[in-house]
Amino acid sequence: MAAPSYPGWVTRWVSGQWRNKKRPPTLRPPRTLALADKVANRRQQSTEATCITEMSVMMACWKQNDFNDAPCAEEIRTFYDCVAKAEKERRNQNEDTLSSRGNLPSSKVNKLLKRFPQITRYV
Repeated sequence: MAAPSYPGWVTRWVSGQWRNKKRPPTLRPPRTLALADKVANRRQQSTEATCITEMSVMMACWKQNDFNDAPCAEEIRTFYDCVAKAEKERRNQNEDTLSSRGNLPSSKVNKLLKRFPQITRYV
């Protein structure tokens, strides 16, 4: 593998010619400084559980009524409404390109890197 060719100012800066006596450490990368064509597939950290309060209320109602659904119909409906709302929000969030932290998921980064590959030769 041939050594990469850097512009003249980089060579002068690395060699310390721009300073009199203080020299920075020499920069000798083991490989060419370029982005890879893909990133590792990583799962996004799971978010906190939703509808915990509604589920707790529903289970407490079941326990009080010997696990009979009829008296707890309102709590069950509230829990299912909360689950449906959370599922809808999760689907809408998956359609967005950025996560809640502002990062792209690894699958979208890989798609972008395939669309715009690295230039491996000098123009």
